[in-house]
Amino acid sequence: MNLPFRILCLCLGWLMVAFAVAGVFLPVLPTTPFLLLAAGLFARASPRLERWLVEHPVFGPSLRLWREKGAIAMRAKFSAVALMAASYGLFCLFSRPNAALAALVAAVMVLPVAFILTRPSN
Repeated sequence: MNLPFRILCLCLGWLMVAFAVAGVFLPVLPTTPFLLLAAGLFARASPRLERWLVEHPVFGPSLRLWREKGAIAMRAKFSAVALMAASYGLFCLFSRPNAALAALVAAVMVLPVAFILTRPSN
């Protein structure tokens, strides 16, 4: 791999890790998708960093579960769906959308919920 592409992958990988860490504290920002992206970028740029991420005591288990089985832990599924439902409720409560906008937002939110719920659990 050429050096500029490797540096780009490393920088983007660390950016994804930063987003994932922020997602631990911000309920509107997902953690695992950013970690999956970071692991993929690190796999191309630095096997050592990829191994560090996959073996990390906090982040590693969900990454390994996804890589090995394409599965999402039941607790993570529950948290994701509950936070999405709460976000939708807050959206409706504070923005008071008309029925068409509320239905559109609900329809868009149903897609990731369906994806999450149809993945196997551990």
